Amino acid sequence: MSKPSPSSISPEAAFGLATPYRDVTCGELRAADAGREVRVSGWVHRRRDYGGLHFIDLRDRYGLTQIVFNEAEAPEAAEIAARVRNEFVLEVRGIVALRLDGTANAKLATGDIEVKAASVTVLSESETPPFYINEPDAPVDENLRLRYRYLDIRRRPMVERLMLRSRMVQAIRECHHRAGFIEIETPILLKSTPEGARDFIVPSRLQPGSVYALPQSPQQLKQLLMVAGMDRYFQIARCFRDEDLRGDRQPEFTQLDLEMSFVDEQRVMDFVEAMILEVSKSVVPDRQIQQVPFPRIDYHEAMERYGSDKPDIRFGLELVDLAPSITALPGRGEGLTGFRVFDEALAAGGRVKAIAAPGMADSSRSQIDELVGFARRFGAKGLAHVSVGADGAGASPIAKFLGEDGIAAIVKAAAAVAGDLILIVADADHDVVADVLGRLRQELGLRLGLADENVLAYCWVYHFPMYHWDAEKSRWDATHNPFSGVVPEDVELLVTESGDPYAPSHQDPAGRARAMQYDVALNGWELGGGSVRIHKRELLERSFALQGYSLEQMHERFGGILEAFDYGAPPHGGIAMGIDRWAALLTHQTNIREVMAFPKTQSGADPMLGAPSEPEPEQYSELGLRFVGVQSSSTPVKPQ
Repeated sequence: MSKPSPSSISPEAAFGLATPYRDVTCGELRAADAGREVRVSGWVHRRRDYGGLHFIDLRDRYGLTQIVFNEAEAPEAAEIAARVRNEFVLEVRGIVALRLDGTANAKLATGDIEVKAASVTVLSESETPPFYINEPDAPVDENLRLRYRYLDIRRRPMVERLMLRSRMVQAIRECHHRAGFIEIETPILLKSTPEGARDFIVPSRLQPGSVYALPQSPQQLKQLLMVAGMDRYFQIARCFRDEDLRGDRQPEFTQLDLEMSFVDEQRVMDFVEAMILEVSKSVVPDRQIQQVPFPRIDYHEAMERYGSDKPDIRFGLELVDLAPSITALPGRGEGLTGFRVFDEALAAGGRVKAIAAPGMADSSRSQIDELVGFARRFGAKGLAHVSVGADGAGASPIAKFLGEDGIAAIVKAAAAVAGDLILIVADADHDVVADVLGRLRQELGLRLGLADENVLAYCWVYHFPMYHWDAEKSRWDATHNPFSGVVPEDVELLVTESGDPYAPSHQDPAGRARAMQYDVALNGWELGGGSVRIHKRELLERSFALQGYSLEQMHERFGGILEAFDYGAPPHGGIAMGIDRWAALLTHQTNIREVMAFPKTQSGADPMLGAPSEPEPEQYSELGLRFVGVQSSSTPVKPQ
């Protein structure tokens, strides 16, 4: 068997793009290269024939170069060029020449030149692709794109998005290394821990009956690295969650994971904000960052103003509380409005809130009905509306209940002007009112063109509730992750017990505690979330107890980190940010599949490689497993 001979190539040449098949790439040549003899390789992007001349646009990921085949000057090369088709792979040798006057292509970086071919070699032939690769704007079914993803990636929009993602990750790494972080890889095969979604599990052959879990995040490991004294850690981490998919979720995804020691909330947020600014300016310098420093909004304020803990702050359209105005009108009973729907919501401790949509006062009945359907889809019982006429007066179907003074009070409270459509949600549940109006606000902001696509509107939302009560399971659930620290002035709320410390109650004072949790949002998407952690064992055990864990369950699930805290844990905190979401937003995409090389479909399938698939019988046998079916309420599994 032959082996390559030792090379005397210089390090500079070794790192260059020249190879035995090319001297230059298809995006490299310029007018200054005229007269140069070159060798270039790539795919046939487009071919045009004009009598004795054949023009081929040769493509690689760096760009396009026009190749000219002249039958009179290079007949053999021209003969080959006449029979090649799109997506053939060619190696061409020739001379760089300036294009004739009037034929330059200003849209191409190489548009001033062409290569006059002397010879051509067909390196690989191609079948006719299932969709046009040289027409990037041509609509293609997404399933077909994913089935032939290696062809889809050849299309220029996909190339550019993947290149931007690569530059983004490079900028992230450079920023962290410069700030003293150490990049550490954590294991993929882990113990299952609750992270808010189902685990993907991996059976162990060497320990039959036992399983690993693929990490939903490196949460415990990065905290253990702080206990280990690493001080500043980061990782571009692969994570896995077995959950229903949508535009911003995939079963496997990538996140920037970082942790810092001896920090408070302010210090972590300051670093992350500076990093985000640097990466954004490096990767998309043409995009405008709306506000620096980023606005920092308390969770409760965010829910009151925007109805969302990830608000899009590129536009106003803020939520308005109508209750103070419409219950203070004369001639009504105390706390009453005269409209039963509003009165029942307020009597139950609920809310009546609204948004004023500009320019929508002349919406048709069908358009109003569509908005009502939208609101009901997310839990509202209905959607009242008030149209503001040219004279500034309001008109509404509910005027017969509220009267003219009631409608006027709504128009004033909403700060509505002529042409506005005021949309109102009333419900006994605060969360329903906030969620419905928050979603409606986001939807209308996009429909009405209120959100500038060129603007990056980053903001922080902080001090989330530490827990929310799960009535079905009779326990407190962490609003984010179970390791989040509590705001110092609220610590007493955690340690005050209303009864058995291992029997949580919805009356526990802990329900009022705020977490040292902070999320960074971008244009209405949650970009990342983190917290300063609990670093003392006794407080962490108390938090786990509130979340319904017995002492035995704590030790079984979290024994490693609890034991580590016995050996001196520094105050520490960090964040995890979605690489896929960030790249999508920086490339004007609303689906993270558009910035992933090989994503799964909406059903979690890989149509290109045919995954998931049934294992071979021997694989089941080696693991001591067999498939007995999936249990459901209608079809019980028969024992075997």
